[in-house]
Amino acid sequence: MNKEMIVSTNSHETMVAILEDDQVSEVFVERERSRGVVGNVYKGRVSKVLPGMQSSFIDIGLERDGFLYVGEVIDTMMEFEKLSGDDDDKPEGAPRESREAREARQQLKIEELLKEGQEILVQVVKEPLGTKGARLTSHVTMPGRFLVFMPTVDHVGVSRKIESREERARLRGIVREFRESHGFTGGVIIRTAASGRPKEDIVSDLEAFHEIWTGIRQKMESSRAPAIVYCEQNVVGKLLRDLLTDDFQAIRIDNAQEYQRVIDTVERILPGLASKVKLYTKPYPIFEEYGVQTEIDKALKSKVWLKSGGSIVINQTEALVAIDVNTGRYVGKKSAGRLEDTIVKTNLEAVKEIVRQIRLRDLGGIIVLDFIDMEEKKNRQKVLQAVELELKKDRSPSKALQVSDFGLIIITRKRVKQSLERVMTEPCPYCSGTGVIKSTATICYEILSEVKKVSSDLNGYRLLLRVNPEIARAFTEEESGVLRDLRTTLGKEVTIKPDVQLHHEQFDVMAV
Repeated sequence: MNKEMIVSTNSHETMVAILEDDQVSEVFVERERSRGVVGNVYKGRVSKVLPGMQSSFIDIGLERDGFLYVGEVIDTMMEFEKLSGDDDDKPEGAPRESREAREARQQLKIEELLKEGQEILVQVVKEPLGTKGARLTSHVTMPGRFLVFMPTVDHVGVSRKIESREERARLRGIVREFRESHGFTGGVIIRTAASGRPKEDIVSDLEAFHEIWTGIRQKMESSRAPAIVYCEQNVVGKLLRDLLTDDFQAIRIDNAQEYQRVIDTVERILPGLASKVKLYTKPYPIFEEYGVQTEIDKALKSKVWLKSGGSIVINQTEALVAIDVNTGRYVGKKSAGRLEDTIVKTNLEAVKEIVRQIRLRDLGGIIVLDFIDMEEKKNRQKVLQAVELELKKDRSPSKALQVSDFGLIIITRKRVKQSLERVMTEPCPYCSGTGVIKSTATICYEILSEVKKVSSDLNGYRLLLRVNPEIARAFTEEESGVLRDLRTTLGKEVTIKPDVQLHHEQFDVMAV
């Protein structure tokens, strides 16, 4: 798969698009005024302990207190370290937990670990979403290019994907040698990307971690809680660290300063790709040049058309995301033979676009896919397998489950930041975010009902109705019968006054 990274940045906003085979698959947005906090480390203060929920709220200086669950308190990790003797890591990079450690962890209570007013070192693992504060952990982790640093534990692990015993032993030896010679404390997980890398690359990560942790400890001693003691890299730095591989054919950047920073980073972590970093100098916006802006605009709409003429409709709610597949203009070919074949073809085409849109829009939580009904079980299984295959391209943990009785597929996908829609849009001030407004007929009937209520209080006065121009038009055209009823009810002339300042649903009934 050929990949490209397109970076558009200015003093207010940085946007990064990942292209896979010339198609936009992911978009990342970071704004200086609302820069994300995931990965940041804070010296926080316990503001409230909730024994009933076995959790606590931590003041870290943000608008809302962060949320720390008992299982994320470092004391439990210390207990876990004493009981865990395994030296391999899970895919996420955490040491494997023994049964004894798990049982010990379950017995600890939040009120035994934390007290109100206590100062604690925490890291944000999930952005504040809606009315919820940031999700926190006191088990700090810092990913590098080849290693993951865990300063609060004492453990050296190696990714399970590195299968060679010799390579595992070599890498572990490099880390242990550095720890002994530098008095380096803290745990380290050796990532899959470290396999085959020279000693200098591994030591470079270790030196960077050592410097960062020294700085954090100094800030911890000199700062009063709440205070930030470590700030995660910007979005470009994080993506280069986590995504950059030899698959990338180009990294295009429209800002000279960011270009130089990217060059420096790439030369340090993957020198062979430095020649593929390009400075974009055309006056035409870079996102327009490479078709990214068009895809973003499409991603902010609910309907997405498929090449065959079918479509998918995506609706986000607070609790879940619903995605509906329709045949639309696609009616199959004469040679297709059966309606079932047409439906299966549309569903399989929809699968690729659905997963691409899930990644592009960064949809998370529970996602319900309503495919076009298929009669044959083998076809339903084929669609499920296609969904599972496409989800392998996704970096976020996800799982697909088929609900046979209803022909649905449910995906659960981990969400750690706000979706593209939440970042780039806001609720419509006209419809208050509902997506609909009352019809003109409904407003006209409401006015008739209101006039009947107040008619006895008019005391011989004439009636003046101040309404939105669209409602005034309706009274003279399709809803003219309602105006006649108003006149009949009052026995007097009714004056309609259009007012462009009025909301579509707003009206004033006045006696004149």
